Amino acid sequence: MHGTPDRPLPDERWRIRRTADDLDRLGETESIFALSNGWLGWRGTLDEGRPYGMPGSYLNGFHERRELNHPEEGYAFPQFSDTVISPPNATLIRAWIGDEPLDLRTGTLRSHEQVLDLRAGVLERCTEWVSPAGHGVRIRSTRLVSLPRRRVAAVDWTVEPLDGPVELRICADLLANERIPERDDPRAASVINEPLAAERHHADGLDGVLVHRTEHSAQRVAVAVAHRPSAPDHFATTVDATPDRIRLTLTGELGAGEQARLTKFAAYEWTPVDAVCPADLADEVLAEAQAARSDGFTALLAAQRAALDVAWHTADVLLDGDEELQRATRFALFHLIQAGRSDGDRTIPAKGLTGNGYDGHVLWDTEGYVLPVLTYLAPDVARSALAWRHAHLAQAIERAAELRLAGATFPWRTIGGEECSGYWPASTAGLHVNADIADAVLRYVTATGDDDFLAGPGLDLLVQTARLWHRFGHFTDDGTFHIFGVTGPDEYAALVDDNLFTNLMARRNLYGAADAVQRYPEAAARLDVDPAEVAGWRAAADAMAKPYDPKREVHQQAAGFTDQPEWDFANTGEDEYPLLLHFPYLELYRHQVVKQADLVLAMLRCPNEFTEAEKAANFAYYEARTVRDSSLSAGPQAVLAAELGHLDLAYDLFVETVMQDLADLGDKTGDGLHLAALAGAWLALVQGFGGLRDDRELLSFDPRLPDRIDRLAFSLCWHGQRLLVTLTADEARYELPDADPGTAIDLWHHGERVRVAGGAPVSRPMPPVPDWGPAPCAPRT
Repeated sequence: MHGTPDRPLPDERWRIRRTADDLDRLGETESIFALSNGWLGWRGTLDEGRPYGMPGSYLNGFHERRELNHPEEGYAFPQFSDTVISPPNATLIRAWIGDEPLDLRTGTLRSHEQVLDLRAGVLERCTEWVSPAGHGVRIRSTRLVSLPRRRVAAVDWTVEPLDGPVELRICADLLANERIPERDDPRAASVINEPLAAERHHADGLDGVLVHRTEHSAQRVAVAVAHRPSAPDHFATTVDATPDRIRLTLTGELGAGEQARLTKFAAYEWTPVDAVCPADLADEVLAEAQAARSDGFTALLAAQRAALDVAWHTADVLLDGDEELQRATRFALFHLIQAGRSDGDRTIPAKGLTGNGYDGHVLWDTEGYVLPVLTYLAPDVARSALAWRHAHLAQAIERAAELRLAGATFPWRTIGGEECSGYWPASTAGLHVNADIADAVLRYVTATGDDDFLAGPGLDLLVQTARLWHRFGHFTDDGTFHIFGVTGPDEYAALVDDNLFTNLMARRNLYGAADAVQRYPEAAARLDVDPAEVAGWRAAADAMAKPYDPKREVHQQAAGFTDQPEWDFANTGEDEYPLLLHFPYLELYRHQVVKQADLVLAMLRCPNEFTEAEKAANFAYYEARTVRDSSLSAGPQAVLAAELGHLDLAYDLFVETVMQDLADLGDKTGDGLHLAALAGAWLALVQGFGGLRDDRELLSFDPRLPDRIDRLAFSLCWHGQRLLVTLTADEARYELPDADPGTAIDLWHHGERVRVAGGAPVSRPMPPVPDWGPAPCAPRT
């Protein structure tokens, strides 16, 4: 394949490919090729729908409710859980060649390729297939989920004969209640069969619409399709509608050199059932689909590229040294870009809209991993996600009251704001989610200077979470403030005392709330905050317990952790990982075995709470006990490894997190992408090798590059300006490429305060790499 001056070859560093060799891992491919706009998501399934790994299209927040059955009931156990479900599927375009359905499992597959174009924001497909009867066709398609137009997605599909004429039947379906396969894995989503009840179906001309509702969650969904077929004149066209299907059918003979083309424009919307009647909702989506058709597929492509050009201007990371990792990094950032919206009232689930893993729930991953990235790449999206938390604050306050606690207790797993996890030792007890939300508020406000948000929703969130910690913890006789009976990030430990991550994040929460109240006393008055309450927050924060083992000279992940029995790693087989699938929690909870970064994450989030020597000792101790059975772990570990000068280890951990889904390292990508791991790749590059720390008023950089990276360049949004940082082996360069000369920001470079102005880049030598001895070894090599 050769390019020309007019048509150069595409830059493969922006393209992810899968071929016929990958058809045995369709579920993984469908997640990798998922397209989304933060509201609507399409998995990267084959146009013909079969074979599949897991079909699915998703609308943010659209779900069904199911009962939770507890073997033994307990007070305040959640009685219901929510599970993401698929609205009617508009991706389907099926073809019959003669009497044979196009199916890649039959006939002869001459070639097959799907390509995710990260710059254009589209999924392209080209397949050459010969039926068992010997009739060959070439199928091409381009699919997009529109970033600018929240409700709209489209697919442009063509077929042509390979050799001689073929008899064709093409069926473009909008299909409700598509069967979802169940998986025998406790981490997989629950499957609700046929969750949609038909309310309205209608076909008119080339278009159609389906309206359904859920039984228990009281939600209504409407999906419309508007078609634009292009085929030889003798082709017949029909459209029919049933309660669960709209089908447009094209039939006729296609001769050599001829082509049939079908472009399908779809529009989706869901609302509570009492918000809009079925007829009005149908009219809304049908008008949206028809408007997209009027504008045309080419216009949608142009708008998609324009939206991504704006996003990539800040989000792109240049990584010289390994083309595969450059492509993987852009893949990670692409999925973070398309995971959220700035103009909506939704947040970002753990899997985004790429699959039904974790039942489509929002977890602490969002505030703990994803928002720290989007705060710097797409701050308006971060603001929207935090506003969603604020919109559900009343439910969190109600849940706290149910639990006999003060302030607000946000759910561990949720879709609509209510707790959806029935396993309380790893959910209700995971109170750190509240501090994670407060931390995300503080980082967002620091990075943007958004005082309006801080004085309004931000203050509400900070105050109510501070009230939780002040009431939940208590002072012992020695004057120390303790937080007992909680579960930290490490899910191989539960109901512990003084989890250090939780304590330090609660301290940050308490200080942040106190500072915000003093900054906005009038706004705080509406929350009935008085000086005594603020003083109590500060006193608790000042006296917060930090468990430490003087014998081993390390901090304890939780009080007593270092006194627990060691795990027998030498006699744990590789086939016994992840441990949670092969050992009872009773064994895991009582041993020194760590599922994912916990104390290491505390050192990342609260770096000034530790000396460098303490960080080095802690990292060595916990690296030897962390099995990384969670995709959340490698990113934070990479950051600390880089800070401590273990650059080869940091690089390997970066590779692990950035390749988590592309290489399906945890054998779970088929359920959807791990957005926190993808965010962890950015954290490893920018906070690890870039040395970014953001826990002070000014950004601080202490960069260092491993030998395998020749150049690293990334951008950050800081108070409305784009800061571009370029690192090489010898030099760090800081610039404001879009600012005028009168604009400047201050930052720290290796302890030196530096002013960077528009048109006046600043360069400094790369700092020396610290030497804390050999890199520690993980238990799994």
